[in-house]
Amino acid sequence: MEEKKQKSINEILPVELIQRILLRIPVKHLGRLKCVSKLWYSLISDPDFAESHLHLSLAPTHACLKYSTEAYVIHLEEVFNGDNYEVKEVSFPFEKKPPSGFGVVGSCRGFVLFCRRPNLFVVWNPVTGFSQRISCSCIVHDSKGRSVKFPGDSNLYGFGHDASRDDYLVVVGWLDGGNCQHLYCFSLTTNSWINIDVALLKPLGSIWCRSRGLFLNGSIHWLFSSLEGEGLLIFDLKERSFSKISLPEQLIRRRNHRFVILGGCLAFYSHDYFEHKTDIWVMKEYKVQSSWTLYAIPGLNFDPLCLSNGSDIIGVDPLPASIPVGSLKLVKYNIREELLQHFTCPPRLQHYAYYYGSCTYTKSLLVLPSNSKHKDKKKNVI
Repeated sequence: MEEKKQKSINEILPVELIQRILLRIPVKHLGRLKCVSKLWYSLISDPDFAESHLHLSLAPTHACLKYSTEAYVIHLEEVFNGDNYEVKEVSFPFEKKPPSGFGVVGSCRGFVLFCRRPNLFVVWNPVTGFSQRISCSCIVHDSKGRSVKFPGDSNLYGFGHDASRDDYLVVVGWLDGGNCQHLYCFSLTTNSWINIDVALLKPLGSIWCRSRGLFLNGSIHWLFSSLEGEGLLIFDLKERSFSKISLPEQLIRRRNHRFVILGGCLAFYSHDYFEHKTDIWVMKEYKVQSSWTLYAIPGLNFDPLCLSNGSDIIGVDPLPASIPVGSLKLVKYNIREELLQHFTCPPRLQHYAYYYGSCTYTKSLLVLPSNSKHKDKKKNVI
């Protein structure tokens, strides 16, 4: 009697259902699933799938990139799931060892922007390995035909996505020696610099930006100080225009506050050394001043990194009293100010506690516009 041939999953389920299932699988597993069949490889490799996965996956995967002469990635949600976590060493998007004076100045949709002042940017997706170098030693010529060059230290650095044009933009602004204000955007789609000085708020020279630009809701945001006070400077990538947001009065009175994005919301935090706590202010509704909400986290050195599961704040406590100085400890609290879990990073990361750069980003399979024709080219998935 002839045995019946077992049907494959591709024969049992319609393609539309398989795609819907794959869209809800975390990024780190999709690299292996591409090997299941030619159909799955084709579905996962499609740029439209990468775009949909970023928006439709059940929960974003937050990763923290820590770097010095080497770079490591740790998945923030995983470290609190028992022993089922991984700290992975990754290769920088440089031909040689990282150049001196480089650092991360922005991230967007899974891409990380490195900068080596004053004249080199590298955009990199650590998941796909795709990267692009951007030289800015001489941008363009001004209206009088003179070459416009970057200064050694600019006022503004930012990186974001213009959905209306499906374009990624690197933004740089500065005040030159003659008090002339300059603002330039590099378009990764056209591979060219664009002068948008007309968008500048006057006067840019009175503004001291205290944070790397953070991308949210189609705009890049910077924490700034000026003669008029403190607030958020916002650059809308679609309209190519600036605006400002005021900070809560209680936050303005306190020094050394820092700026983060938590769960798709603007947030600030500061350490209260008298009350032994960290105050986190979250703007629940974008650009709505009355929506600022305060959360108090016990402990002096809790630095929030991301919001997980809608209510759990994952952060770092670099100086916990219970472990040796120089150790690095991740902590998870919920918004009811309750300690849920803590995790001490493995030894290989301990020496990075003070001497590293870091960046928290959402993992994605997206490729840059200039790389879309090479979408099947792949490096290690992390």
